[in-house]
Amino acid sequence: QHRRATGLPAHSLAWGLWEQASGLLGELTEVDRRRMNRGGFAALSTPDALRLFDTARVLPDPVLLPMNLDTTALRAQIGTNPVPPLLRGLVRPNRRQARETPETDGGASLVLRLSSATEEEQEKILVDLVREQVAAVLGYASLDSVEPTRAFSDLGFDSLSAVELRNSLNTATGLRLPATLVFDYPSPVALAEHLRSELVTEATAETPLLVDLARLEAQLAGSATALADEVRVNIRGRLEALLAGLYGSGDDGGTAVISADQLESVTDEELFNLIDNDLEVS
Repeated sequence: QHRRATGLPAHSLAWGLWEQASGLLGELTEVDRRRMNRGGFAALSTPDALRLFDTARVLPDPVLLPMNLDTTALRAQIGTNPVPPLLRGLVRPNRRQARETPETDGGASLVLRLSSATEEEQEKILVDLVREQVAAVLGYASLDSVEPTRAFSDLGFDSLSAVELRNSLNTATGLRLPATLVFDYPSPVALAEHLRSELVTEATAETPLLVDLARLEAQLAGSATALADEVRVNIRGRLEALLAGLYGSGDDGGTAVISADQLESVTDEELFNLIDNDLEVS
């Protein structure tokens, strides 16, 4: 760009993937190619690449990206994987797709399933979940192609696919899992057992309450956008009242909740007491 600004010839081409084998692309595996295709980066044939080279020479822009973008594949990611920021201006969900895109419940439905399952059923649920996500990341037709005890390294995982699996499992479970997940737990069975230790609580009396809370979270996540404003206000008020009852107020260190109507009638002294005692500000 600096050379072009000074009147000198300059072109910088950031090439996409070429179909033709070369030393530069020699280390790409089939898993890498499937990942790129799924992400919308299709390979360029040599004739197409040469035509783009000729086109770039006559364009005024000093920096160009000659590549084969599959916008259909990019659009298919919406709702499951984030479209790269650089490409978001190229793909927009249509109205039907936006309506049909499922909203994640942050793993609440999974917790609900596990809470009512036996230990053996829990293991199967989580092993199948891991196998489904592995199949999606590696481009397999179904989870049947993923052996539960086979090492991730033998399945074809590298650092990039490991991060992709971690991200998809974060979405499915609501957990915050490390990027080193497939290296710390090297098979679907081992990883499923770790997920079980994170998701299944050993509590007894608290378990029914947590199950009910997970069910409520799932219901709210699935219907939040369709609720009328007055219903949202009603739900918020009742939830705040529940929190106030759970934590209490005053000397026990809990947090008091004041509604908008109450705030209008609160005195200065009551407001300062709230700041000093409940918010621990002095």
